[in-house]
Amino acid sequence: MATPLAAGLAVAAAALAGRYGIQAWQAFKASPPRLRKFYEGGFQPTMTRREAALILGIRESTPADKVKEAHRKVMVANHPDAGGSHYLASKINEAKDVMLGKTRGSESAF
Repeated sequence: MATPLAAGLAVAAAALAGRYGIQAWQAFKASPPRLRKFYEGGFQPTMTRREAALILGIRESTPADKVKEAHRKVMVANHPDAGGSHYLASKINEAKDVMLGKTRGSESAF
């Protein structure tokens, strides 16, 4: 007598778990893709290492060779000869200089 009752409860639990799993999967598929959160805000008057790292998409403690590599990637996408902005190009170059310790920032031509 207890065996059919236990089997019925097990089938009901499996059905409810399957239903919940299907609903969760459909909700996951329907949700919009999560986009990377970018820095919101303008440029600071004097560029800091934090802002320079955000512009180049690297960490503040990144070694010099990785800074140059990141600068190249960002500059290829924003170069004025390829339709990019002169202002953004100057900020990208300034960010590289700040990260490499060549300047103290705020030496943009704009």
